[in-house]
Amino acid sequence: MSDTSSISSGVAARYATALFELAKDANTLPSVEKDLDVIDDALVQNHSLRDLFQSPVYSRDDVVGAISALAKKMELSLMVSSTLGLMAQKRRLPMVPALIEAVRAKIADEKGEITAEVTTAQNLTAAQEKELAATLKKSVGKDVKIKTTVDENLIGGLIIKVGSKMIDSSIKSKLSNLQNVMKEVG
Repeated sequence: MSDTSSISSGVAARYATALFELAKDANTLPSVEKDLDVIDDALVQNHSLRDLFQSPVYSRDDVVGAISALAKKMELSLMVSSTLGLMAQKRRLPMVPALIEAVRAKIADEKGEITAEVTTAQNLTAAQEKELAATLKKSVGKDVKIKTTVDENLIGGLIIKVGSKMIDSSIKSKLSNLQNVMKEVG
């Protein structure tokens, strides 16, 4: 299983590198980034679309036609729609999320920024997000783009992942730590 996973990530990385380099050469990185955001949002929100990308049940022609229609409907750039079309022809659409992640990382690196994955108990306000980004920028020395998710099980606080570092200041983890200490005492 590990071998197929590494092969898949390697293939996705090659597609990502090609898309990134072509977009960089054509000076279209911002539009490619916007297109990838649109695709990513659609994959998160639409179960049928995820199914189309993941399921081997659909014929190659049906998938290629659907991707072509989808690209027109979403008004994707020629570069992104061509990449998706090629991936559909080669039956590599399940690798699109990995491609999106890899291209985003390359674009962020090009811009000199880093992405922080922040999990909170409730949505952050724009002011809180801006303050958190400024604080993290002081810590890591790069511009920080914040990607937030909400997990009400945290009760309060937040979990921040930046690169290989993780900061967990959630109430859930503090309660868990307290529970462990109580077990040791008793």
